[in-house]
Amino acid sequence: MRTSIAIIGAGPAGMFLAHLLAAEGIAAVVLERRDRAYVEGRVRAGVLEQVTTDLMHRLGLGARLDREGLVHGGTQISLDGALFRIDMAALTGGSAVTVYGQQEVMHDLFEAAPERGVEIVWNADDVTLEGLDGDHPVVRWRQDGVAQELQCDYVVGCDGYHGVSRSSIPAHVLRTFERVYPFGWLGILADVPPADHELIYANHERGFALASMRSPTRSRYYIQCGLDEQVEDWSDDRFWDELCLRLGPDAGSRVTRGPSFEKSIAPLRSFVSEPMRWGRLFLAGDAAHIVPPTGAKGLNLAASDVIMLSEALVDHYRGGSDAGLDGYSARALARVWKAERFSWWFTSITHRFPDMDGFARRIQAAEIDYIRGSQAAQRTLAENYVGLPLMAA
Repeated sequence: MRTSIAIIGAGPAGMFLAHLLAAEGIAAVVLERRDRAYVEGRVRAGVLEQVTTDLMHRLGLGARLDREGLVHGGTQISLDGALFRIDMAALTGGSAVTVYGQQEVMHDLFEAAPERGVEIVWNADDVTLEGLDGDHPVVRWRQDGVAQELQCDYVVGCDGYHGVSRSSIPAHVLRTFERVYPFGWLGILADVPPADHELIYANHERGFALASMRSPTRSRYYIQCGLDEQVEDWSDDRFWDELCLRLGPDAGSRVTRGPSFEKSIAPLRSFVSEPMRWGRLFLAGDAAHIVPPTGAKGLNLAASDVIMLSEALVDHYRGGSDAGLDGYSARALARVWKAERFSWWFTSITHRFPDMDGFARRIQAAEIDYIRGSQAAQRTLAENYVGLPLMAA
């Protein structure tokens, strides 16, 4: 087999890139080690930045998003039950975020793939990358026990934190930066109406809580928990009691309880690897960086990565210029680190840390109180929350 671009991983980064390249007539093949049902069924992010919703409309995938997505012009923050709202739209000239689950995004990308000629190879096992530092990369894998080979011009690693792509970069080239947080998020999905029409980020002396949603009839809630805790320790009743306590009497009184149909604990980490290009290999999405879910930047960073990379590849194939490819890593990382900073900062002011003493707790409360009373501070938060503009090439 021969193609121009081999894309490893059929998550958001890989599929957005495949659609962008198909729209420009650039041949690509996506390799995914799982099947469609598994990839589409993963419960992940649910808040899309303006950049991501604009991308879906650009690709002609915005019809269901417009019909079912929940546009949020603001968000709310609670400190020990006292709520205040940040009017993001007013502070950013009309920008907003849209609640639309990653499962829905993936469904739209997969459904449109066949008619647009987006080729996906499912159940590709034992993927290996060769010749990345030369002119003729080769991707090898096994499918149903049969060895397969794909020759290409470039390889794009969109295969996540545990994928083969980043590990194919020599250790003496790769630099990694990481912060592991001493807590996780216990999250549930329940078919009950949300507590509010916008998200609520709650800082409580017992820990963080988030009231979110996936639709007007489906709620997504989180509470901060210890890394040593088990899902089995948390009955639905215990979860609802703790959530309502942390949200405070106002928001907590508006929570509709019901049976959960998904419950899981996710650890939190910040991670960046540099560079995002080595030889003929480019990294995008979680293969290059991880953010804590506070602020919902993961899927959105994947989208911005591949927008920049697709522009560079179009310049290469259509304009004969390699400037965009050569500058991709620096351009993408400039936006990545700003998103990392925001996600780290937002986590730091909303969560209870194990070593937090009275002084640290009061500093945290003072920062939230400053945001409450400062339009400039609210604008900074809003600009980062709705998504910073793409860096110029």
